[in-house]
Amino acid sequence: MATVIQDKAHTNQESQPATAESSTPITFNLEQIQALLPHRYPFALVDRIIDYVPGKQAVGLKNVTFNEPHFQGHFPGRPIMPGVLIVEAMAQVGGIVLTQMPGVNGLCMFAGIDKVRFRRPVVPGDQLVITTELLSVRGLKFGKMQAKAEVDDQLVCEGTLMFSVVE
Repeated sequence: MATVIQDKAHTNQESQPATAESSTPITFNLEQIQALLPHRYPFALVDRIIDYVPGKQAVGLKNVTFNEPHFQGHFPGRPIMPGVLIVEAMAQVGGIVLTQMPGVNGLCMFAGIDKVRFRRPVVPGDQLVITTELLSVRGLKFGKMQAKAEVDDQLVCEGTLMFSVVE
């Protein structure tokens, strides 16, 4: 994950923060995600954030289509989304949480991944629902997230993602 922390004011202007009186989730469309993350085609792996809780978690969507370049060779005749790209998609959803944290400035990069398990293949036509939850942040320079990806309410991948923030 390489996430450039940019202007924290690029939140969804149409959605209001969820409060005790309101259950409307905070969302981000593709343009808002692109304002927060540096990833571009073919490495932009988040299509939408459907629920964002500031400083805590985000839920994002990745629509998997046959037109993606990795399916040409992974695998001919049986297209399967590479596991490393599923993990990267989880990290990008986590990057949304990180980019919005006050005091975090710089490039967020993978520092490690632990206990990652793949439970079933992801194929064209699937929609990944990715949930990342911030577990800890140390000195606004290091942190840990729990992430999972699901398709049709079935667990596809889960693991712990570590990051560091580099100036």
